[in-house]
Amino acid sequence: MICRGKTLTLGTNTHVMGILNVTPDSFSDGGNYLDVQQAIVHAETMVAEGATLIDIGGESSRPGASLVSVNDELARVLPVVRALADTVDVLLSVDTYKAEVARRALEAGAHVVNDITALYGDPDMAATVAEMEAGVVLMHMKGTPRTMQQSPEYNDVVNEVCAWLKKKIQNAEAQGIAPERIIVDPGIGFGKTTQHNLELLKRLSEFRALKKPLLIGTSRKSFIGNILEVPVTERVEGTAATVCWAIAHGADIVRVHDVKANVRAAQMTDALYRGIGKYR
Repeated sequence: MICRGKTLTLGTNTHVMGILNVTPDSFSDGGNYLDVQQAIVHAETMVAEGATLIDIGGESSRPGASLVSVNDELARVLPVVRALADTVDVLLSVDTYKAEVARRALEAGAHVVNDITALYGDPDMAATVAEMEAGVVLMHMKGTPRTMQQSPEYNDVVNEVCAWLKKKIQNAEAQGIAPERIIVDPGIGFGKTTQHNLELLKRLSEFRALKKPLLIGTSRKSFIGNILEVPVTERVEGTAATVCWAIAHGADIVRVHDVKANVRAAQMTDALYRGIGKYR
């Protein structure tokens, strides 16, 4: 997978995407990395711990989150992207659904657009991704961050999410995005109950039918807290369990806050599931 001159080899080891929220209100680390230098140090730490992608977000997508203007999002994201483009040798992803933010971030050195709306949030996004030869993550979400957790319902959550993603893949390719630059994400926690999230994970292997790399983001999410009855600061082990399960059922990329613990979990699972690893 080649995105703006940067290569990501898929199908061998699992890739860990480190989360870098430069926001004041993200659900677990809001406000921690608003300062550019703090954000840079944290990203460099995640790379040292084994992250092969860094996902930089300037607008929270937690349930009920406030909207952020293009200018505010750019002010948060661009200085970090520019700095990291010069200091880390991994793929940089920008977590946005706004075409202008995506374009400016890609020009500043990003390689991938992680779009929680799967390109429908901005009519110019597909053309922007195609023109810039960027990678793109198409994520499923029922509703918007402000409405998604208001009693979400499905007849069969796996079949419905799969069918929805298949249409979004077709739409992306029809608008000129190269098939080999598309990643899919079933959107754990985005318009789903705890039971929906568990069902998606249990039947994760069914998403391989889409024939695209699969990204899973379970990190610190509320369904883990609901099951373990722990606050957001105590969900590392629960996250690691879902990471191991996801890898064994087809995930290529896992998106996490706690990189060191989950890189180790991924390496162990790769040794068991894929038969690879640095060991004697």
